[in-house]
Amino acid sequence: MAEQVGSTRRDFLKTTTAAAVGSGLAGWGVIPGAHAQGSDEIRIGLIGAGGRGSGAVADVFKGHETGVRLVAVADMFGDRTEQAVKRLSQQYGARAAVKPEHVFTGFDAYQKVIAVPEVNYIIIATPPGSRPTHLEAANKAGKHIFTEKPVAVDGPGIRKVMALAKEADAKGLNIIAGTQRRHQHGYIETMKRVHDGAIGDVVSARAYWNQGFLWKRDRQPEWSDMEWQLRNWLYFTWLSGDHIVEQHIHNLDVINWAKNGHPVKATGMGGRQVRTDKAYGHIFDHFAIDYEYGDGSHMMSMCRQIDNCANSVSEALVGTKGTCQADKYEIAGATSWKGDKDPISPYVQEHIDLIRIIRAGQKVNELQQVAESTLTAIMGRMSAYTGKAVTWEEALASNEALVPTSLSLGPIPTPPVPMPGQGTV
Repeated sequence: MAEQVGSTRRDFLKTTTAAAVGSGLAGWGVIPGAHAQGSDEIRIGLIGAGGRGSGAVADVFKGHETGVRLVAVADMFGDRTEQAVKRLSQQYGARAAVKPEHVFTGFDAYQKVIAVPEVNYIIIATPPGSRPTHLEAANKAGKHIFTEKPVAVDGPGIRKVMALAKEADAKGLNIIAGTQRRHQHGYIETMKRVHDGAIGDVVSARAYWNQGFLWKRDRQPEWSDMEWQLRNWLYFTWLSGDHIVEQHIHNLDVINWAKNGHPVKATGMGGRQVRTDKAYGHIFDHFAIDYEYGDGSHMMSMCRQIDNCANSVSEALVGTKGTCQADKYEIAGATSWKGDKDPISPYVQEHIDLIRIIRAGQKVNELQQVAESTLTAIMGRMSAYTGKAVTWEEALASNEALVPTSLSLGPIPTPPVPMPGQGTV
């Protein structure tokens, strides 16, 4: 049965000291005194057993020598669950020794993991198109959640997630998202200074994720259309949101963080110039978006996945009193500063933060925040796909639902490549 909401605090002993708790999201290192003593044990249910999902479980283990276990795993495909459980159990032993009856596959596997009575910590690492549904189920069951980013691929999905954010608050559930820069020492220290006025008012920004080719899975003869798309989820907008949403959200989130808000309009362009083969689905391989914020300031956003080009994964701010290269933890101007190297991986730190908060009986909920950064990316994609300016209100109110209402391992067409100038918002 699901955890009872009213017993959330009682189910997790307060095992951290007041000093450790007081450090909030800026604490570093393994939680002092985090060990299995009855109900303070974190028992993980993994939904999505690919590289990021199994990596997230490993990150939990890296941050906690004891007091955490993997007890259930779900994925669409059995080869993925088998590989993940084998790899994790070989590396982490009994902490990842999942019972065979707690390994699930298929479209409903997420429901079965959530229903395992021992599970109290859900990791959602499935393709982004499924995250609103999986978040809804975990929230309904009263589980604490770590969800990868982004949290939706379209306006209807974002509206559902924003409603879930409010429901999670009412239930006292804790949710942290995989926008790990929010848990990265250098970024946190940089943003403190920006918000304290080190560069004055932020009047413009740049956000880039320009890199080479990423990955693809060659289609096998026995795969149906659906299986091929699921295994190559990056290349289908209903699954990934396109790479501006799936990947570039990190950089967009940093600028929203600096601005303490989201853009109000996007005017963008993009296309599919190099990855033109049908093996790459129908997404674009490059985007350039001009985002406008409510105070009239602008962000220039670029993302690209094309080999042999100039690469940059970075965020920069221009203020009335100086500049900031956020990804390098550098501030220049009247008050110059250079941050130190991160003491711990932010992928590990985000789980340390969430588990500390759970055990301390405190509250954190990043769902609204990551939903806004996800919609920022969706708004940019909508503009590039259509060739039209798109406002925040239009993106949020959009009824374009990309995820099919019925899923089965059979035929499913590949959507046409979007053509700017031909679509509507």
